[in-house]
Amino acid sequence: MKAVRFHAHGGLEVLKYEDAPDPKIRADEVLVRVRACALNHLDLWLREGVRAWKLPMPHILGSDISGEVAQAGSLAPWVKAGDRVLLAPGTGCGHCEVCAKGFDNACREYTVFGLTVDGGYAEFVKSPASSVIPIPGGLSFDEAAAVPLVFLTAWHMLFARAQLKPGEDVLVIGAGSGVGSAAVQVAKLIGARVIAVAGSDEKLEKARALGADEGINHARQSIAQEVRRLTGKRGVDVVLEHVGQAVWDDCFNSLATCGRLVTCGVTSGGDVALNLQALFGRQRTIFGSFMGSKGELMDALKLIGLGKLKAVIDSSFPLCEAAAAQKKMETRDFFGKILLRV
Repeated sequence: MKAVRFHAHGGLEVLKYEDAPDPKIRADEVLVRVRACALNHLDLWLREGVRAWKLPMPHILGSDISGEVAQAGSLAPWVKAGDRVLLAPGTGCGHCEVCAKGFDNACREYTVFGLTVDGGYAEFVKSPASSVIPIPGGLSFDEAAAVPLVFLTAWHMLFARAQLKPGEDVLVIGAGSGVGSAAVQVAKLIGARVIAVAGSDEKLEKARALGADEGINHARQSIAQEVRRLTGKRGVDVVLEHVGQAVWDDCFNSLATCGRLVTCGVTSGGDVALNLQALFGRQRTIFGSFMGSKGELMDALKLIGLGKLKAVIDSSFPLCEAAAAQKKMETRDFFGKILLRV
């Protein structure tokens, strides 16, 4: 098969479009003919080697995958060749205590496609049969690939961690990103007031089209000051952020008394300062969040299938131009998901 692989960490030049061995499936696995694969910032970090993950080399990236079943193992009778499917991006061991309780994203063996196993930058990918999900509604392969990781992450952050309630004010940092554009929609759907933060007026207009009530352009406005103005100095009930260091102080200072900050990423760095007196004195809470359970993904997919939530796609590239797609992600000049078509 053709795949985009890298044999060593480095810049965009290490991504090679080349021949790779066809995956061989076990009885409890499924072989999927990839039709689309969405990019995530994880892809950049893994390629650059800026985190301590040990990757099998050569390595194939890509966590968000849609396509057609090419072959199903003998222990997966509910799957058949030709089925249009998307893949749950993460899997646990399936037999430990947390997996048994449905919290597979807390499993010690939890991994995602493109991390410790090969992902979707390829013509074919093998998957545990339990990760195969029928594409809901009339979604295209592109739309299906743009859904899983970002909606799962946003859903888990807002509901399982921050416990967002109707009528609350929520501040969404990076509203133009995949997670941000998903969070705007999910929060608005349950009746929250959404304040979107992005780096351009164009992105804020797109966020408003998705349901955001207010917008803050962080390139020319102070996030914390604008939140005070928009909330009558009260602050917001929930902050959803995945940027880290560059916005941390503004995020924390935007919280109301008893406000909750939930974070899932550090695209600008992870070293931050914390005023403990402002934490306990205002009874604020900080939550870490990582991915989400397959059950949460299924909940989100029901609403996507009904058209109440939608995939947001910025652009698409052919598989052989994966380096160009990652270069666009590096510029941050996009809104929604960047896709590879296979």
